Amino acid sequence: MQETSQNQQLSHLNESGEAQMVDVSGKQPTRRQAVAAGKIKMSSATFAAIEVGNTPKGDVLGTAKLAGIMAAKQTANLIPLCHPLPLHQIEVQIIPDQELPGYQILATVTTKAETGVEMEALTAVSVAALTLYDMAKALEKGMVIESISLVSKTGGKSGDYLAIPKPR
Repeated sequence: MQETSQNQQLSHLNESGEAQMVDVSGKQPTRRQAVAAGKIKMSSATFAAIEVGNTPKGDVLGTAKLAGIMAAKQTANLIPLCHPLPLHQIEVQIIPDQELPGYQILATVTTKAETGVEMEALTAVSVAALTLYDMAKALEKGMVIESISLVSKTGGKSGDYLAIPKPR
């Protein structure tokens, strides 16, 4: 995990330690992409019901995917210091994983802007997982959402980032 060094100042704080929105007006727009991942674990019975489409609320996976896409577009409204960005592509994948049992969620967000889209990708994964929970909570209340993290990012002054894969 990359950590902030003692000498590196947090950009969302001013000299007085108060929150501020970072001024990115001097930056050139570049292509940026971020990929985030997470998972939701559930019982085998709940997983089987979702897989065959036997749930009280209907299309669980389609609704969760759409919710993730919509959430990425609303990130600046949810996270106080995020810049509103022109998002050029949002892809949310919900991948069945019988070993969990549950679903792996992967979101890829792309823009051409002055700042990155890590928060948009993380928001997409988070809301997709929350929507999966909401759509299936009538079947099980003990589902667990976990391991939401940034997988990779490209573009920008800080350069590319690729997370080291962790064992399950």
